[in-house]
Amino acid sequence: MADQPINISLPDGSIRQFPAPVTGADVAASIGPGLAKAALAIRLNGDLRDLNRLINDDAAVEIVTIKDDEALELIRHDAAHILAEAVQELFPGTQITFGPATEHGFYYDFHRTEQFTPDDFEAIEARMREIVDRNEAIIREVWDRDDAIGFFKREGEQFKAEWVSELSADEELTMYRQGDWIDLCRGPHLPSTGKLPKAFKLTKLAGSYWRGQADNARLQRIYGTIWRNEKELKAYLAMLEEAEKRDHRRLGREMGLFHIQEEAAGSVFWHPKGWTLYRLCEEYVRARLEKAGYVEVKTPQMIDRVLWERSGHWEKFRENMFTAKDAGEKTLALKPMNCPGHVQVFKHQGILSYRDLPLRMAEFGSCHRNEPSGALHGIMRVRAFTQDDAHIFCTPEQINSESKAFCDLLTSVYNDFGYDDILVKFADRPPVRAGDDETWDRAEAALKEAIEAADIPYEMNAGEGAFYGPKLEFVLRDAIGRDWQCGTLQVDYVLPERLDASYIGEDGRKHRPVMLHRAILGSFERFIGILIENYAGRLPLWLAPVQVVVAAIVSDADAYAEEVAEALRNAGLRVETDLRNEKISYKVREHSNAKVPVIAVVGRNEAEEKTVSLRRLGKREQEVLALNAAVDTLVKDSAFPIQQ
Repeated sequence: MADQPINISLPDGSIRQFPAPVTGADVAASIGPGLAKAALAIRLNGDLRDLNRLINDDAAVEIVTIKDDEALELIRHDAAHILAEAVQELFPGTQITFGPATEHGFYYDFHRTEQFTPDDFEAIEARMREIVDRNEAIIREVWDRDDAIGFFKREGEQFKAEWVSELSADEELTMYRQGDWIDLCRGPHLPSTGKLPKAFKLTKLAGSYWRGQADNARLQRIYGTIWRNEKELKAYLAMLEEAEKRDHRRLGREMGLFHIQEEAAGSVFWHPKGWTLYRLCEEYVRARLEKAGYVEVKTPQMIDRVLWERSGHWEKFRENMFTAKDAGEKTLALKPMNCPGHVQVFKHQGILSYRDLPLRMAEFGSCHRNEPSGALHGIMRVRAFTQDDAHIFCTPEQINSESKAFCDLLTSVYNDFGYDDILVKFADRPPVRAGDDETWDRAEAALKEAIEAADIPYEMNAGEGAFYGPKLEFVLRDAIGRDWQCGTLQVDYVLPERLDASYIGEDGRKHRPVMLHRAILGSFERFIGILIENYAGRLPLWLAPVQVVVAAIVSDADAYAEEVAEALRNAGLRVETDLRNEKISYKVREHSNAKVPVIAVVGRNEAEEKTVSLRRLGKREQEVLALNAAVDTLVKDSAFPIQQ
């Protein structure tokens, strides 16, 4: 029987017919030689697919080239494979595990007795370029599971053999061959290694564990970055260099804000200046919440596992929860989140009426999560943290108005902290979740209706919702172009049902409230780290732990310096004095390095004339003002945004 014609629908609405099954490469060639040369992969009915795989049925096809967003993930995945091939050629006996694409590049985990060092990078990069020049065809092959296990065992690849042996016998097992090198992979991949841009660089080494478990074999991870061209690569490397200068851990030390030590890994030792910054953020958020009609509560740190089991968190988060047993052998858990506690407060206020809703319940909740030691990063990834958490208990009819009000509040808060580039992502149901599909349909529809009613553009983040409900993720872009996901808004029908929360509706019957989980900063620790890096330590005057240093030029001006400092303190400013017997240039340089926003310089002339010379961080010129005028100016400039 002859093959049936294949109809290929193209993005421009045209249809091309082929007499038999056809590859994406054939489709690209039928459109033109330029596209055939540029083609890297295809989208087949929306799914990314290898360029050379056969299309057996009618389908919608889009040709993916280096200009498309999907191309970056493709080349980063291929770069990981080419890295692994290069390493195994240069260092025989090295075993491979896995190497995915990442947001800005790729990595591969290796098992090897000897340690890699950054000195190896040059040779590895050179071999990677050789592999690109070889233009090895990348071929997808479907293997029998037992054949794959036997192959990896013969090659001495114990990790790959172990992984394949645990795959389902019914699962299609694909291997990708490039030259003589073969790896287990779902794909898709480029048609050949020659399609990989040479705009790559290996960046760092790190340790990891097989399957992420600390009791398994230790692996060595090599990270790299790759971009479409050298211009993009150079821009990214320049950003990394700038990010290094802004590293909150280094600035935290230099500014005397905090430290972290091994005896309390994942917890922050806040120093006086750092704690001042923390309290300023908390004070500001609290003022905004009070103005927005929130009530503040405080819930226990340790709660019996029974409550976590009822809420569903025990099943989902047990491995990340710190636990202890009391004298009666009850298992208690340090709370990893505040939601179940807030439901208890809601329930113990008596049966509320629909007239009492919405109830906006906030807590600066101290939480603990047992993050892997390798994942800890300064104050941005810790085990002990505080969330600016709140839950809005409302009726279904109030979801839209409450969501819009929250989005307005969040945007205003971010603007006050200096962020105006905000991306919103809609994260829908994850593969593993609580609640039935009908409940999720209802929750997702409600959240979509709310975000669209608020007229806020968003993009989809498929499958990344919380286990109890869909969520909006609010992503900030900082001064050097990095994205940070901070705030969230989640619609939850599940937890009120699990924990038996109810209110009396207009019909006189009991109803389940809808629970909106929301946070703006996320965790104070992480947000403060982001703030420090965004401003490179040069915090706005209202946030600076020390707003003004009064520095005397000569000892004759010491008394006047104290008078100036006292006047500023009485006006509510955070002030220090520097009366040391040092040159004023030394003092200015030192306090500038400490990122003090304003240095008030006083000498004999200023003392006689009752003036102050103000030097603002980052500006060369100085402003000479009468003392009263200087106080008024600095008070105005340092006011909380909510007061302005």
